[in-house]
Amino acid sequence: MLELKSISKTFNPGTINEKKALQELSLHLKPGDFVTVIGGNGAGKSTMLNAVAGVWPVDSGSILIDGIDITGQPEHKRASYIGRVFQDPMMGTAPNMQLEENLALALRRGKKRGLRWGVTAAEREEYRERLKGLGLGLEDRLTVKVGLLSGGQRQALTLLMASLQKPKLLLLDEHTAALDPATAAKVLELSDKIVNEDKLTTLMITHNMKDAIKHGNRLIMMNEGKIILDVEGEEKKKLTKRDLMDKFAEISGSQLESDQILLS
Repeated sequence: MLELKSISKTFNPGTINEKKALQELSLHLKPGDFVTVIGGNGAGKSTMLNAVAGVWPVDSGSILIDGIDITGQPEHKRASYIGRVFQDPMMGTAPNMQLEENLALALRRGKKRGLRWGVTAAEREEYRERLKGLGLGLEDRLTVKVGLLSGGQRQALTLLMASLQKPKLLLLDEHTAALDPATAAKVLELSDKIVNEDKLTTLMITHNMKDAIKHGNRLIMMNEGKIILDVEGEEKKKLTKRDLMDKFAEISGSQLESDQILLS
């Protein structure tokens, strides 16, 4: 469902600030894979997601989604393939618009617009049912402006919006980092529910090793723009935080004092 073939990206090439963010990185995701991504600051995690989303072009290599080469496509062209939830709950929604209007925009992403009612009765009922599944009481607040919701509620709404069209690929970019622990746990629970129910192929960056181990069927660790560890299935289930720290030290040649060094 996602194939990265030897992609590289260097920022500020030829200057004193040159940074090789991705170095001949290759990755293959099968349909339905839920992959958690960890690594320290500057490891290339967000650069990889931004390259897939089309935020900036890669210097070399190719990116394929469901067999379609999207390497040269701009970000808005990839919108029909990709759903994304950002770290900041303020991103991904229009705060001055109602919940149902935000959901309507998400449902029409990548489609041609016409002159008709913004939200139909059938759509409104669908939104109510989908919001009810979140268990946050938002199904009774369809006409409330999104800007009035809490950070956790907005992030849950953004997650629903990103998955409404059942994208070929869902990108979760540290989407619980700005939330308090209890709210983060709830949003992660909802993430699991939506990903599993819709069988979405998913890449999730996290700064929390415990979450990286607990969620998804596969875990990759990045360092200096490369994948240095790739585990799945039973091997992933048996991992501990200490295992990850030891593996990072072993593979990267660095010694870790704590998981804060590994993960920002």
